[in-house]
Amino acid sequence: MKYHLLSFLIFSLVSITEDYIVIDVRTVSEFKNGYVQDAINIEWQDISSIRDEFEKNQKIFLYCRSGNRSGKANDILIKLGFKNVENLGSLEDASKYLKKKIIK
Repeated sequence: MKYHLLSFLIFSLVSITEDYIVIDVRTVSEFKNGYVQDAINIEWQDISSIRDEFEKNQKIFLYCRSGNRSGKANDILIKLGFKNVENLGSLEDASKYLKKKIIK
Protein backbone atom coordinates (compact mmCIF):
# COMPACT_ATOMS: atom_id res chain seq x y z
CA MET A 1 0.00 0.00 0.00
CA LYS A 2 1.20 3.48 -0.78
CA TYR A 3 -0.34 5.23 2.20
CA HIS A 4 1.72 8.06 3.55
CA LEU A 5 1.87 8.80 7.25
CA LEU A 6 0.40 12.24 6.63
CA SER A 7 -2.50 10.73 4.68
CA PHE A 8 -3.16 8.23 7.46
CA LEU A 9 -3.17 10.98 10.09
CA ILE A 10 -5.48 13.13 7.99
CA PHE A 11 -7.75 10.12 7.45
CA SER A 12 -7.91 9.58 11.21
CA LEU A 13 -8.82 13.20 11.85
CA VAL A 14 -11.34 13.35 9.03
CA SER A 15 -13.01 10.15 10.23
CA ILE A 16 -13.61 11.75 13.60
CA THR A 17 -14.82 15.13 12.36
CA GLU A 18 -16.62 14.42 9.07
CA ASP A 19 -19.22 12.02 7.75
CA TYR A 20 -17.25 11.47 4.56
CA ILE A 21 -13.76 10.84 3.19
CA VAL A 22 -12.15 12.86 0.39
CA ILE A 23 -9.58 11.06 -1.74
CA ASP A 24 -7.27 12.78 -4.21
CA VAL A 25 -6.38 10.10 -6.77
CA ARG A 26 -3.63 12.08 -8.50
CA THR A 27 0.09 11.38 -8.23
CA VAL A 28 2.04 12.23 -5.10
CA SER A 29 3.78 15.14 -6.86
CA GLU A 30 0.44 16.57 -8.04
CA PHE A 31 -0.93 16.24 -4.50
CA LYS A 32 2.09 18.08 -3.06
CA ASN A 33 1.38 21.00 -5.40
CA GLY A 34 -2.12 21.51 -4.00
CA TYR A 35 -4.99 19.48 -2.60
CA VAL A 36 -8.43 19.93 -1.09
CA GLN A 37 -8.29 20.55 2.65
CA ASP A 38 -8.53 17.24 4.60
CA ALA A 39 -8.09 15.07 1.50
CA ILE A 40 -5.93 11.97 1.54
CA ASN A 41 -3.82 10.93 -1.43
CA ILE A 42 -4.19 7.47 -2.93
CA GLU A 43 -3.28 7.19 -6.61
CA TRP A 44 -6.17 5.89 -8.71
CA GLN A 45 -4.43 2.66 -9.66
CA ASP A 46 -3.95 1.88 -5.93
CA ILE A 47 -7.53 2.69 -4.89
CA SER A 48 -8.44 -0.97 -4.34
CA SER A 49 -6.02 -0.96 -1.38
CA ILE A 50 -8.73 0.73 0.70
CA ARG A 51 -11.15 -2.20 0.44
CA ASP A 52 -10.54 -3.19 4.08
CA GLU A 53 -9.97 0.33 5.44
CA PHE A 54 -13.45 1.78 4.95
CA GLU A 55 -17.01 0.62 5.50
CA LYS A 56 -18.83 -0.19 2.25
CA ASN A 57 -21.46 2.46 3.08
CA GLN A 58 -18.90 5.17 3.94
CA LYS A 59 -19.43 8.33 1.85
CA ILE A 60 -16.33 8.74 -0.34
CA PHE A 61 -15.64 11.71 -2.61
CA LEU A 62 -12.97 11.36 -5.31
CA TYR A 63 -11.22 13.95 -7.45
CA CYS A 64 -8.22 14.33 -9.75
CA ARG A 65 -7.09 16.90 -12.33
CA SER A 66 -9.97 16.58 -14.78
CA GLY A 67 -12.29 13.85 -13.47
CA ASN A 68 -10.91 11.07 -15.68
CA ARG A 69 -8.78 9.24 -13.10
CA SER A 70 -11.33 9.80 -10.35
CA GLY A 71 -13.92 8.28 -12.69
CA LYS A 72 -11.75 5.18 -13.06
CA ALA A 73 -11.26 5.02 -9.28
CA ASN A 74 -15.02 5.44 -8.80
CA ASP A 75 -15.70 2.46 -11.08
CA ILE A 76 -13.15 0.32 -9.21
CA LEU A 77 -14.70 1.13 -5.83
CA ILE A 78 -18.22 0.36 -7.10
CA LYS A 79 -17.00 -3.03 -8.37
CA LEU A 80 -15.49 -3.67 -4.91
CA GLY A 81 -18.92 -3.13 -3.36
CA PHE A 82 -18.71 0.46 -2.17
CA LYS A 83 -22.17 2.00 -2.37
CA ASN A 84 -21.70 5.68 -1.60
CA VAL A 85 -18.93 6.92 -3.91
CA GLU A 86 -18.99 10.13 -5.93
CA ASN A 87 -16.62 11.50 -8.55
CA LEU A 88 -16.36 15.27 -8.00
CA GLY A 89 -14.19 15.86 -11.07
CA SER A 90 -11.30 18.29 -10.80
CA LEU A 91 -9.46 19.72 -7.81
CA GLU A 92 -11.26 23.04 -8.25
CA ASP A 93 -14.67 21.38 -8.66
CA ALA A 94 -14.12 19.32 -5.50
CA SER A 95 -13.05 22.40 -3.56
CA LYS A 96 -16.18 24.28 -4.58
CA TYR A 97 -18.55 21.37 -3.99
CA LEU A 98 -17.15 20.55 -0.55
CA LYS A 99 -16.66 24.23 0.36
CA LYS A 100 -13.08 23.49 1.39
CA LYS A 101 -9.85 25.35 0.68
CA ILE A 102 -7.18 24.22 -1.72
CA ILE A 103 -4.03 23.80 0.37
CA LYS A 104 -0.78 24.68 -1.39
